[in-house]
Amino acid sequence: QVRLVESGGGAVQAGGSLRVSCTVSGRTSTIYAMGWFRPAPGKEREFVATITTIEGNTDYADSVKGRFTISRDSAKNTVYLQMNSLKPEDAAVYYCAALEFDGSDDLTDASDYDYWGQGTQVTVSP
Repeated sequence: QVRLVESGGGAVQAGGSLRVSCTVSGRTSTIYAMGWFRPAPGKEREFVATITTIEGNTDYADSVKGRFTISRDSAKNTVYLQMNSLKPEDAAVYYCAALEFDGSDDLTDASDYDYWGQGTQVTVSP
């Protein structure tokens, strides 16, 4: 019903920048929020950034505040994550996710998201 496809990953040196994209197709009218997640020790996914579909409200993990920016282009059904001042510890597969709000969702909790992309690899060399 809903499909997410990430793109834009690559390899950069520490201090460099990348922008990853997530294009959504299918039934998009019920999507309340979009998020970017990455694997973390002891967890399947950790929250990086989220944005609500209509309001455009954003939220960021403490580890990326001031460096990453999430945005959306509703006309293109696309969400972006601009990553600046990249650090080696940022290297990961970045996953795009979509949430259909049921009234009790935590937008920072990966387990509450309903649809996932396949991920795009970001490599940061020291």
